[in-house]
Amino acid sequence: RRPGQSRLTTPRAEKDMVTILSGVEHGYTLGTPIGLFVKNEDQRPGDYKEMSEIPRPGHADYTYLVKYGTKASSGGGRSSARETIGRVAAGAIAEKFLKDTYGTEISCWVHSIGQHSIPEEVVMSDANTLGWTREEVDRIGTLRLLRDPKWWKVITEEEEPDSDKRKKANIEMEIKAEECFIEVLIGPAKGEAELALSPCYEDYEGKLYNHRGEVLASAPANIEAWKSDELLPLRCPHPPTACRMATLIRQVKSEKDSIGGSVACVCKGVPPALGEPVFDRLEAKLAHAMLSLPATKGFEIGSGFGGTSMRGSRHNDPFVARSAGAGGLSTSNSAALTTSTNYAGGTLGGITSGTPIYFKVAVKPVSTIGQAQKTTTLTGEQVVLEAKGRHDPCVLPRTPPLVEGMAALVLADAALLQRTRLGGGETTVCDGTANFEPWMDEVKANGGDASAAKKPRRA
Repeated sequence: RRPGQSRLTTPRAEKDMVTILSGVEHGYTLGTPIGLFVKNEDQRPGDYKEMSEIPRPGHADYTYLVKYGTKASSGGGRSSARETIGRVAAGAIAEKFLKDTYGTEISCWVHSIGQHSIPEEVVMSDANTLGWTREEVDRIGTLRLLRDPKWWKVITEEEEPDSDKRKKANIEMEIKAEECFIEVLIGPAKGEAELALSPCYEDYEGKLYNHRGEVLASAPANIEAWKSDELLPLRCPHPPTACRMATLIRQVKSEKDSIGGSVACVCKGVPPALGEPVFDRLEAKLAHAMLSLPATKGFEIGSGFGGTSMRGSRHNDPFVARSAGAGGLSTSNSAALTTSTNYAGGTLGGITSGTPIYFKVAVKPVSTIGQAQKTTTLTGEQVVLEAKGRHDPCVLPRTPPLVEGMAALVLADAALLQRTRLGGGETTVCDGTANFEPWMDEVKANGGDASAAKKPRRA
């Protein structure tokens, strides 16, 4: 989640190194509270000086002021996305508990940015094996940036012996090459059509794509001269879509604007029986957690809003017997049945069924942009705000760890609550193979014929 990963994110450089203050020794938890500390090493409070009297459009400056009478003068304060580092750090501990106890694995990826999204049929290949692992998301969802040698080359040590001057020259070369790319991209249609013949990105398998995400049948003879050492971790595990996303973000950044999108998350190996009826349904807890994250604007589970256009005959998930070692199911506490499809998204009646939990979270465009925006001062005077500072044109590539961490915290809470009822590591009372017929115990105890017994009528 840390900033400064590529040209598609904020250039703010934070290592996000965690110091464990308490609760752990020799790699083991002690049962006492675990204290975690992360320094902010690259803050610039001066970037916000001119905005102290101007509530920033889309930000919480004004609502915090009217609620508390105070607000942070050097950024978003408590509403800043920097607070999410605590969620990710704590979520890592919850994930370890879930993995060691139930075999749970949580993976999140970028599903859409702007109008570009992963085709749903690519994700929903199977009810129990949908999506990708976290390792696959990182590997498949990372592109290498290619540059046209007409605009770009690496300044070598032979050409410039001074390391500082060489570094500066290479940065200037990259800026010039990016400007040329954008100029052709948004210029006359003829130039964009010619750009479509050129390689712009390389995926993990070495396939070459143009800016539209189309695979190129052949590579230029001097392809090595096109390859930069710059990697773009989009975290979209569908290279054609990732290429289109990268192009869109580059264009949006050049316009000093921002763009939103959505992420998808799958939780596999979740034991059944987690979640409470009515008000504390598991999906309600997940929605609460996800919408507590900065910039989130929507939550859907399973088929979500798209399911509203389906018929019940298709949307209902048929039950089937669970096969031994079925993918995506918990390594312990698994019920006897699973489903052949997963439009429900892993819960029924707010309680986990044992199938993977699948949901999406909508993320708005970043509020702070470099474009001039009309707004007012705190006293209502009309002004034009042109924000300074280092901000993301799109936060989607940095969002998956936040969602994974919050999902782990919700599932860990639900598992611990269920364990308090049953004791030990169990979450289910039974495997679901026998119906609830309490009168049968009495019939069997009296030597009666259980098969011929009928449910007694109650007045």
